[in-house]
Amino acid sequence: MTTRRDFIKKTTTGTAAVTLGGMVLPSWANARILGANDQINCAVIGVRSRAKAHVLAIHQDANAKILYSCDVDDTILEEHNAWCQEHIGYVPKVEKDFRKVLEDKDVDAIFIATPDHWHAPMAIMGLQAGKHVYVEKPCSHDPHENDLLVAASNKYGKKVQMGNQQRSAKTSMMAVEDIKKGVLGNVFKGEAYYSNNRESIGHGKIIDVPQTLDWDMWQGPAPRESYRDNVHPYNWHWFKNWGTGEIHNNGTHEIDICRWALGVDLPETVTAFGGKYTFDDDWEFPDNQQVTYTFPGDKFITWTSHSRGIMKPERPGRGITIYGSKGVMELSRNFYKLYDLGGNLIKQEDEANISATLNTQGIGGLDVDHVGNFFNAIRKDTSLNSDIRDASVSTMLCHLGNMAHDARHTIQIDTQTGKVLNSEKAMRGWKREYENGWEPKL
Repeated sequence: MTTRRDFIKKTTTGTAAVTLGGMVLPSWANARILGANDQINCAVIGVRSRAKAHVLAIHQDANAKILYSCDVDDTILEEHNAWCQEHIGYVPKVEKDFRKVLEDKDVDAIFIATPDHWHAPMAIMGLQAGKHVYVEKPCSHDPHENDLLVAASNKYGKKVQMGNQQRSAKTSMMAVEDIKKGVLGNVFKGEAYYSNNRESIGHGKIIDVPQTLDWDMWQGPAPRESYRDNVHPYNWHWFKNWGTGEIHNNGTHEIDICRWALGVDLPETVTAFGGKYTFDDDWEFPDNQQVTYTFPGDKFITWTSHSRGIMKPERPGRGITIYGSKGVMELSRNFYKLYDLGGNLIKQEDEANISATLNTQGIGGLDVDHVGNFFNAIRKDTSLNSDIRDASVSTMLCHLGNMAHDARHTIQIDTQTGKVLNSEKAMRGWKREYENGWEPKL
């Protein structure tokens, strides 16, 4: 298993700053404004919410252009067109079938912000079409797709970046460097948490598919189901046929930073507790959950989620805490705080631009930095901050959390492959069933 350390390399940046629309641009954007001519043509696929952050970040680069907005829902496309006109000053071409976008030789890179079940199959098809790929987290719906996507990245030689944008946070980079220098002594624990107060999704009723929606293309590689009134456009997150639960929806971010800070890869064991406690509805994942991962070197990571009920009124809605023998570190998308063992704040660093943390768009400065890193890698063959080979490991941890939850006992992991060694029940989650003709292949 290749480790994070093989892929993360600091990029060299200048010191000048330019302000555009009230946002201070990073130095990579300054370079674009100052006259280089290597334009990157992009397509954004799935344009309802998270895509808005993609569009704004792409637009910060003077030599990047959005050629296509692609979605299977006409209503969403119409809203997005109006939003684009207001926020970036033009409306990209519209397409409902992403395969036609992939056929366009002028498209250099695709940005995938679709439901989770589409992430890996679409990314693989994009690579096969010769496109660079920016894929939202999680990069796969199951471990099998994880392996396929990494293999496709190796085979086709294009850049693949996952959208865990905190990997491009300067304060988080600084924190990891400080950990390497020993400010925390021996780091042994990473604590990742998220809380929200999501409402009931009710019990869906089978209804006619809206005329504006291509439901067959929306389902794509997933086995076919009748259209229900509580799935599209957001609640698919909580159905196993399309979504991956809160541990992927938000935990990928925090678990990834814990793994980065501790310098670990795949775990030795995974234990999961929790269930669905709050509402009697169609939600198919735990709405409150605790997962513990153990690693070589006596290190461990915990994931705590309260999807439907705030953890504590005074506690932030999400974050990371790293524990060491000499101190404690608190990290978020917007800051880094270092404490001694007595709880005294001894250092604080803040991001220059604030990023949203709890809404569905998550727009902020980190998107600009992360997309900028992606564009730099395409133009100059520099390192990605979240290369898919490393990002897939954090995604695998989340899959293993779901698999341990389904197994209802501690699972033991092959630290080279990620496969479960002691549970046939857990391994049933390794690969999904695909709709005929849609299974991804290399």
